[in-house]
Parts: sequence; structure tokens; C-alpha cells
Amino acid sequence: MSIEGHSTAPGANVIVEHYCEHRHADGTRCKEWGGWGHSPSPAVPTRWWCFEHFPHKSYEQEQALRRKLEAAEREKEMSQ
Repeated sequence: MSIEGHSTAPGANVIVEHYCEHRHADGTRCKEWGGWGHSPSPAVPTRWWCFEHFPHKSYEQEQALRRKLEAAEREKEMSQ
């Protein structure tokens, strides 16, 4: 694998892992990958969530997630 064309700036090639920031009622953190980030301004560090816990979803995204979770629940009930 070639590194030609990659940045030589300090820290530019560092991989940052970010997991969902949601905390469950028992205090444990969600273990899902935080692929949905949000920051109100460049001066504020980005916070990350999985799609299920992302608090800034549109109405359409929320409805799609609800349908997906309901379908998974129906499938689970049918397999029992």
C-alpha cells in the first residue's frame, strides 16, 4: 500500500474512533459506532451517536427508524 499523496501534517493521518455517546438508564454506554456527529459550531467539539440515538434526526428519518425497529420486532416474534 502506497502512502504517496498523504498529508505529512502532524496528526493528519491519525484514526479517531468515536462510539455512540448515549448512556442507557443503567449508566452503561451504547456500544454502537458513532457515525452521526453534530457540533453547533466549529469551536465546539463534535459529539457522536449511532443512528438510533442521534438526537438531530428529521421527522422522515425518525419514521424510517421506527418502521425498521417495528419490522425487526415482528420478525423476532414470528421466529419464536
